[in-house]
Amino acid sequence: MHTADFNFDLPPELIAQHPLPERGGSRLLVLHRKENRIEHKRFPDLLGFLKPGDVLVLNDSRVIPARLHGTRAKTGGKFEMLLLEENAPNDWWMMVRPGKNARIGTEILIQQHTTGAPKATLSAIVLEKNSEGHCRMQFKGAGDVKDWLEEIGEVPLPPYITRKNSGALPEDKQRYQTVFAQSDGSVAAPTAGLHFTNEFLDKIRALGVKICFVTLHVGPGTFAPVKTENLPEHTMHEERFTLGEDTVRAVNDAKKSGRRVIAAGTTSVRVLESVAAQNAGKLNVYAGRTNIFIFPPYRFQIVDALLTNFHLPCSTLLMLVSAFAAPGETRGRDMILSAYADAIRERYRFFSYGDAMFIL
Repeated sequence: MHTADFNFDLPPELIAQHPLPERGGSRLLVLHRKENRIEHKRFPDLLGFLKPGDVLVLNDSRVIPARLHGTRAKTGGKFEMLLLEENAPNDWWMMVRPGKNARIGTEILIQQHTTGAPKATLSAIVLEKNSEGHCRMQFKGAGDVKDWLEEIGEVPLPPYITRKNSGALPEDKQRYQTVFAQSDGSVAAPTAGLHFTNEFLDKIRALGVKICFVTLHVGPGTFAPVKTENLPEHTMHEERFTLGEDTVRAVNDAKKSGRRVIAAGTTSVRVLESVAAQNAGKLNVYAGRTNIFIFPPYRFQIVDALLTNFHLPCSTLLMLVSAFAAPGETRGRDMILSAYADAIRERYRFFSYGDAMFIL
Protein backbone atom coordinates (compact mmCIF):
# COMPACT_ATOMS: atom_id res chain seq x y z
CA MET A 1 0.00 0.00 0.00
CA HIS A 2 0.98 3.61 -0.45
CA THR A 3 1.06 6.46 2.06
CA ALA A 4 -1.28 8.50 -0.12
CA ASP A 5 -3.95 5.79 0.26
CA PHE A 6 -4.53 7.06 3.81
CA ASN A 7 -5.13 10.70 2.99
CA PHE A 8 -8.39 12.51 3.68
CA ASP A 9 -9.58 16.12 3.78
CA LEU A 10 -10.21 17.49 7.26
CA PRO A 11 -11.74 20.94 7.83
CA PRO A 12 -9.26 22.81 10.09
CA GLU A 13 -12.02 23.93 12.42
CA LEU A 14 -12.58 20.31 13.48
CA ILE A 15 -9.10 20.08 15.02
CA ALA A 16 -9.77 20.42 18.74
CA GLN A 17 -7.70 23.27 20.18
CA HIS A 18 -8.90 22.93 23.77
CA PRO A 19 -10.27 20.14 25.95
CA LEU A 20 -13.99 20.08 26.64
CA PRO A 21 -15.10 21.65 29.94
CA GLU A 22 -15.61 18.19 31.45
CA ARG A 23 -13.29 15.23 31.07
CA GLY A 24 -15.33 12.36 29.68
CA GLY A 25 -17.77 14.65 27.89
CA SER A 26 -16.66 13.66 24.40
CA ARG A 27 -18.69 11.98 21.72
CA LEU A 28 -18.08 8.34 20.86
CA LEU A 29 -18.31 6.88 17.36
CA VAL A 30 -18.85 3.12 17.67
CA LEU A 31 -17.80 1.05 14.65
CA HIS A 32 -19.09 -2.53 14.52
CA ARG A 33 -16.51 -3.89 12.15
CA LYS A 34 -18.18 -7.20 11.28
CA GLU A 35 -21.32 -5.47 10.02
CA ASN A 36 -19.53 -2.24 9.04
CA ARG A 37 -22.15 -0.38 11.07
CA ILE A 38 -21.79 2.93 12.91
CA GLU A 39 -23.49 4.27 16.03
CA HIS A 40 -23.14 7.81 17.35
CA LYS A 41 -22.91 7.87 21.14
CA ARG A 42 -21.42 9.80 24.06
CA PHE A 43 -18.30 8.57 25.85
CA PRO A 44 -20.19 7.43 28.98
CA ASP A 45 -22.14 5.07 26.70
CA LEU A 46 -18.96 2.98 26.48
CA LEU A 47 -20.24 1.15 29.57
CA GLY A 48 -23.00 -0.40 27.48
CA PHE A 49 -20.47 -2.08 25.19
CA LEU A 50 -18.36 -3.66 27.92
CA LYS A 51 -18.92 -7.13 29.39
CA PRO A 52 -17.99 -8.87 32.63
CA GLY A 53 -14.68 -10.64 32.13
CA ASP A 54 -13.34 -8.12 29.62
CA VAL A 55 -9.78 -6.90 30.17
CA LEU A 56 -9.21 -3.19 29.49
CA VAL A 57 -5.57 -2.20 28.96
CA LEU A 58 -4.49 1.41 29.53
CA ASN A 59 -1.13 3.16 29.08
CA ASP A 60 -0.08 4.77 32.38
CA SER A 61 2.86 6.79 31.04
CA ARG A 62 2.98 10.35 32.38
CA VAL A 63 3.67 13.38 30.18
CA ILE A 64 6.57 15.44 31.52
CA PRO A 65 6.79 19.25 31.09
CA ALA A 66 9.33 18.59 28.36
CA ARG A 67 9.36 21.89 26.44
CA LEU A 68 12.06 24.32 27.57
CA HIS A 69 13.06 27.79 26.42
CA GLY A 70 16.53 29.27 26.55
CA THR A 71 19.02 31.76 25.19
CA ARG A 72 22.53 31.29 23.85
CA ALA A 73 25.00 32.26 26.56
CA LYS A 74 27.23 34.27 24.20
CA THR A 75 24.73 36.03 21.94
CA GLY A 76 21.30 35.89 23.57
CA GLY A 77 19.80 34.07 20.59
CA LYS A 78 16.60 32.20 21.47
CA PHE A 79 16.12 28.44 21.47
CA GLU A 80 13.17 26.13 22.00
CA MET A 81 14.02 22.63 23.26
CA LEU A 82 12.12 19.40 23.76
CA LEU A 83 13.43 16.68 26.07
CA LEU A 84 13.37 13.34 24.29
CA GLU A 85 15.19 10.69 26.29
CA GLU A 86 17.40 10.57 29.36
CA ASN A 87 20.79 8.87 28.96
CA ALA A 88 21.92 9.50 32.54
CA PRO A 89 21.14 12.15 35.17
CA ASN A 90 21.35 15.57 33.48
CA ASP A 91 22.34 13.93 30.17
CA TRP A 92 19.51 14.05 27.60
CA TRP A 93 18.80 13.74 23.92
CA MET A 94 16.77 16.79 22.90
CA MET A 95 15.11 18.35 19.90
CA VAL A 96 16.41 21.91 19.53
CA ARG A 97 15.12 24.73 17.33
CA PRO A 98 16.75 26.37 15.46
CA GLY A 99 18.91 23.30 15.18
CA LYS A 100 21.49 24.89 12.88
CA ASN A 101 22.46 27.31 15.66
CA ALA A 102 22.94 24.54 18.23
CA ARG A 103 26.49 23.59 17.34
CA ILE A 104 28.59 21.27 19.47
CA GLY A 105 29.87 23.23 22.47
CA THR A 106 27.01 25.76 22.42
CA GLU A 107 25.85 26.70 25.91
CA ILE A 108 22.16 27.55 26.36
CA LEU A 109 20.87 29.32 29.45
CA ILE A 110 17.50 27.86 30.45
CA GLN A 111 14.67 30.31 31.07
CA GLN A 112 12.07 29.82 33.75
CA HIS A 113 8.60 29.35 32.25
CA THR A 114 6.39 29.58 35.31
CA THR A 115 6.23 32.34 37.89
CA GLY A 116 8.26 32.32 41.07
CA ALA A 117 11.92 32.60 41.95
CA PRO A 118 14.22 30.11 40.21
CA LYS A 119 16.24 27.74 42.40
CA ALA A 120 19.53 28.55 40.68
CA THR A 121 21.04 29.18 37.28
CA LEU A 122 20.59 26.26 34.88
CA SER A 123 22.27 25.76 31.53
CA ALA A 124 22.81 23.02 28.96
CA ILE A 125 25.76 22.37 26.66
CA VAL A 126 25.51 20.58 23.31
CA LEU A 127 27.73 17.48 23.40
CA GLU A 128 26.89 15.84 20.07
CA LYS A 129 24.29 15.66 17.30
CA ASN A 130 22.84 12.58 15.61
CA SER A 131 21.68 11.91 12.06
CA GLU A 132 18.16 13.12 12.90
CA GLY A 133 19.50 16.48 14.04
CA HIS A 134 18.76 15.81 17.71
CA CYS A 135 21.23 17.14 20.27
CA ARG A 136 22.74 15.32 23.20
CA MET A 137 22.98 17.89 25.97
CA GLN A 138 24.55 18.03 29.43
CA PHE A 139 22.71 20.13 32.02
CA LYS A 140 24.65 22.16 34.58
CA GLY A 141 23.10 23.58 37.74
CA ALA A 142 21.74 22.58 41.08
CA GLY A 143 20.52 19.00 41.27
CA ASP A 144 18.77 16.93 38.59
CA VAL A 145 16.99 18.79 35.78
CA LYS A 146 13.97 16.51 36.31
CA ASP A 147 13.44 18.20 39.67
CA TRP A 148 13.24 21.56 37.87
CA LEU A 149 10.74 20.67 35.20
CA GLU A 150 7.60 21.68 37.09
CA GLU A 151 9.08 25.18 37.41
CA ILE A 152 10.86 25.65 34.11
CA GLY A 153 9.06 23.27 31.74
CA GLU A 154 5.98 23.67 29.58
CA VAL A 155 3.45 21.03 28.52
CA PRO A 156 4.61 19.79 25.08
CA LEU A 157 1.40 20.22 23.11
CA PRO A 158 1.14 18.65 19.64
CA PRO A 159 2.04 20.80 16.61
CA TYR A 160 -1.57 20.88 15.37
CA ILE A 161 -2.71 22.78 18.47
CA THR A 162 -2.11 26.27 17.13
CA ARG A 163 -3.78 28.70 19.48
CA LYS A 164 -3.39 32.37 18.66
CA ASN A 165 -0.95 34.26 20.87
CA SER A 166 -0.60 31.42 23.39
CA GLY A 167 1.07 28.09 23.84
CA ALA A 168 0.28 25.80 26.72
CA LEU A 169 -2.31 27.08 29.19
CA PRO A 170 -2.82 26.21 32.88
CA GLU A 171 -5.63 23.84 31.87
CA ASP A 172 -3.21 21.77 29.78
CA LYS A 173 -1.11 20.77 32.78
CA GLN A 174 -4.06 18.75 34.07
CA ARG A 175 -6.03 17.92 30.93
CA TYR A 176 -3.13 16.81 28.69
CA GLN A 177 -2.55 14.05 31.24
CA THR A 178 -4.54 10.93 32.06
CA VAL A 179 -5.95 10.59 35.59
CA PHE A 180 -4.07 7.28 35.98
CA ALA A 181 -0.65 8.51 34.77
CA GLN A 182 2.15 7.09 36.92
CA SER A 183 5.48 6.69 35.13
CA ASP A 184 7.28 9.82 33.89
CA GLY A 185 8.60 9.72 30.35
CA SER A 186 6.18 10.76 27.59
CA VAL A 187 6.40 13.94 25.53
CA ALA A 188 2.93 13.33 24.07
CA ALA A 189 -0.16 12.04 25.83
CA PRO A 190 -1.67 8.60 25.18
CA THR A 191 -4.79 10.45 24.12
CA ALA A 192 -7.37 7.65 24.22
CA GLY A 193 -6.87 7.65 27.97
CA LEU A 194 -7.69 11.35 28.34
CA HIS A 195 -11.44 10.62 28.34
CA PHE A 196 -11.44 8.55 31.54
CA THR A 197 -12.25 9.91 34.99
CA ASN A 198 -11.59 8.03 38.21
CA GLU A 199 -15.34 7.74 38.75
CA PHE A 200 -15.83 6.23 35.30
CA LEU A 201 -13.02 3.74 35.89
CA ASP A 202 -14.78 2.67 39.10
CA LYS A 203 -17.98 2.08 37.12
CA ILE A 204 -16.06 -0.07 34.64
CA ARG A 205 -14.60 -2.17 37.45
CA ALA A 206 -18.08 -2.54 38.97
CA LEU A 207 -19.19 -4.19 35.72
CA GLY A 208 -16.66 -6.96 36.28
CA VAL A 209 -14.11 -5.60 33.81
CA LYS A 210 -10.45 -6.06 34.76
CA ILE A 211 -8.41 -2.87 34.26
CA CYS A 212 -4.69 -3.36 33.59
CA PHE A 213 -1.82 -1.10 32.65
CA VAL A 214 1.17 -1.04 30.35
CA THR A 215 3.75 1.72 30.15
CA LEU A 216 4.84 3.06 26.79
CA HIS A 217 6.61 6.42 26.77
CA VAL A 218 5.26 8.29 23.77
CA GLY A 219 7.90 10.15 21.78
CA PRO A 220 7.62 12.98 19.25
CA GLY A 221 7.88 10.39 16.49
CA THR A 222 4.17 9.74 16.97
CA PHE A 223 3.62 12.98 15.00
CA ALA A 224 6.33 12.29 12.42
CA PRO A 225 5.00 12.07 8.85
CA VAL A 226 5.53 8.97 6.76
CA LYS A 227 8.03 10.18 4.18
CA THR A 228 8.16 7.09 1.99
CA GLU A 229 5.73 6.44 -0.84
CA ASN A 230 5.51 2.72 -0.07
CA LEU A 231 4.57 1.76 3.49
CA PRO A 232 7.06 -1.14 3.97
CA GLU A 233 9.92 1.29 3.35
CA HIS A 234 9.02 3.47 6.34
CA THR A 235 11.15 3.11 9.48
CA MET A 236 9.08 3.46 12.62
CA HIS A 237 10.36 5.45 15.60
CA GLU A 238 11.36 3.50 18.72
CA GLU A 239 9.56 3.91 22.03
CA ARG A 240 10.41 2.49 25.46
CA PHE A 241 7.85 0.28 27.14
CA THR A 242 7.28 -1.99 30.13
CA LEU A 243 4.83 -4.87 30.38
CA GLY A 244 4.36 -6.11 33.94
CA GLU A 245 3.34 -9.40 35.50
CA ASP A 246 -0.23 -8.45 36.50
CA THR A 247 -1.15 -7.41 32.97
CA VAL A 248 0.57 -10.44 31.43
CA ARG A 249 -1.39 -12.78 33.67
CA ALA A 250 -4.74 -11.05 33.11
CA VAL A 251 -4.39 -10.88 29.31
CA ASN A 252 -3.09 -14.43 28.89
CA ASP A 253 -5.91 -15.77 31.08
CA ALA A 254 -8.49 -13.80 29.06
CA LYS A 255 -7.19 -15.10 25.75
CA LYS A 256 -7.11 -18.66 27.07
CA SER A 257 -10.73 -18.48 28.22
CA GLY A 258 -12.07 -16.61 25.16
CA ARG A 259 -12.69 -13.29 26.91
CA ARG A 260 -12.03 -9.96 25.17
CA VAL A 261 -8.93 -7.84 25.49
CA ILE A 262 -9.73 -4.17 24.86
CA ALA A 263 -6.86 -1.77 24.21
CA ALA A 264 -7.28 1.90 25.04
CA GLY A 265 -5.08 3.64 22.51
CA THR A 266 -2.66 2.67 19.78
CA THR A 267 0.21 2.78 22.30
CA SER A 268 -1.37 -0.05 24.30
CA VAL A 269 -1.85 -1.98 21.06
CA ARG A 270 1.80 -1.59 20.14
CA VAL A 271 2.97 -2.97 23.48
CA LEU A 272 0.67 -5.99 23.44
CA GLU A 273 1.22 -6.91 19.81
CA SER A 274 4.99 -6.30 19.97
CA VAL A 275 5.46 -8.80 22.79
CA ALA A 276 3.00 -11.30 21.29
CA ALA A 277 4.89 -11.21 17.97
CA GLN A 278 8.05 -12.32 19.79
CA ASN A 279 6.40 -14.92 22.02
CA ALA A 280 4.21 -17.14 19.83
CA GLY A 281 1.08 -15.09 20.40
CA LYS A 282 1.30 -14.92 24.18
CA LEU A 283 2.59 -12.28 26.55
CA ASN A 284 5.51 -12.43 28.94
CA VAL A 285 6.99 -9.85 31.29
CA TYR A 286 9.10 -7.53 29.18
CA ALA A 287 10.89 -4.18 29.29
CA GLY A 288 12.53 -2.77 26.19
CA ARG A 289 11.83 -0.86 23.01
CA THR A 290 9.50 -1.31 20.10
CA ASN A 291 9.49 0.08 16.60
CA ILE A 292 6.63 -2.11 15.42
CA PHE A 293 4.86 -0.61 12.40
CA ILE A 294 1.34 -1.99 12.03
CA PHE A 295 -0.36 -1.38 8.70
CA PRO A 296 -2.70 -3.40 6.45
CA PRO A 297 -2.65 -6.33 6.20
CA TYR A 298 -1.76 -7.37 9.76
CA ARG A 299 -2.87 -10.28 11.94
CA PHE A 300 -3.60 -9.12 15.48
CA GLN A 301 -2.91 -11.77 18.11
CA ILE A 302 -4.06 -10.08 21.33
CA VAL A 303 -6.37 -7.10 20.85
CA ASP A 304 -10.09 -7.78 20.27
CA ALA A 305 -11.48 -4.24 20.52
CA LEU A 306 -9.88 -0.81 20.30
CA LEU A 307 -10.71 2.55 21.84
CA THR A 308 -8.92 5.36 20.08
CA ASN A 309 -9.13 9.00 19.00
CA PHE A 310 -9.36 10.31 15.43
CA HIS A 311 -5.93 10.49 13.80
CA LEU A 312 -4.02 12.60 11.30
CA PRO A 313 -4.18 11.88 7.56
CA CYS A 314 -1.39 9.59 6.31
CA SER A 315 -0.23 8.91 9.89
CA THR A 316 1.06 5.59 11.22
CA LEU A 317 -1.74 5.72 13.81
CA LEU A 318 -4.39 5.85 11.10
CA MET A 319 -2.67 2.93 9.37
CA LEU A 320 -2.75 0.86 12.57
CA VAL A 321 -6.45 1.55 13.07
CA SER A 322 -7.13 0.64 9.44
CA ALA A 323 -5.32 -2.67 9.87
CA PHE A 324 -7.42 -3.40 12.95
CA ALA A 325 -10.76 -2.62 11.30
CA ALA A 326 -10.68 -5.51 8.83
CA PRO A 327 -8.29 -8.07 7.30
CA GLY A 328 -6.77 -7.55 3.89
CA GLU A 329 -5.02 -4.60 2.32
CA THR A 330 -7.85 -2.23 1.49
CA ARG A 331 -11.02 -3.26 3.31
CA GLY A 332 -10.04 -1.87 6.71
CA ARG A 333 -8.76 1.37 5.25
CA ASP A 334 -11.97 1.87 3.29
CA MET A 335 -14.04 1.15 6.39
CA ILE A 336 -12.09 3.63 8.54
CA LEU A 337 -12.03 6.40 5.94
CA SER A 338 -15.78 5.97 5.48
CA ALA A 339 -16.25 6.25 9.25
CA TYR A 340 -14.03 9.35 9.32
CA ALA A 341 -16.12 10.91 6.53
CA ASP A 342 -19.20 10.25 8.65
CA ALA A 343 -17.49 11.83 11.67
CA ILE A 344 -16.63 14.91 9.63
CA ARG A 345 -20.23 15.24 8.46
CA GLU A 346 -21.36 14.94 12.09
CA ARG A 347 -18.79 17.55 13.16
CA TYR A 348 -16.79 15.35 15.50
CA ARG A 349 -13.69 16.90 17.10
CA PHE A 350 -10.37 15.46 15.89
CA PHE A 351 -6.94 14.61 17.31
CA SER A 352 -5.58 14.80 20.89
CA TYR A 353 -8.32 16.85 22.56
CA GLY A 354 -10.98 15.45 20.25
CA ASP A 355 -13.67 12.79 20.40
CA ALA A 356 -13.25 9.03 20.65
CA MET A 357 -13.90 6.00 18.47
CA PHE A 358 -14.60 2.46 19.67
CA ILE A 359 -13.96 -0.36 17.20
CA LEU A 360 -15.70 -3.59 18.18
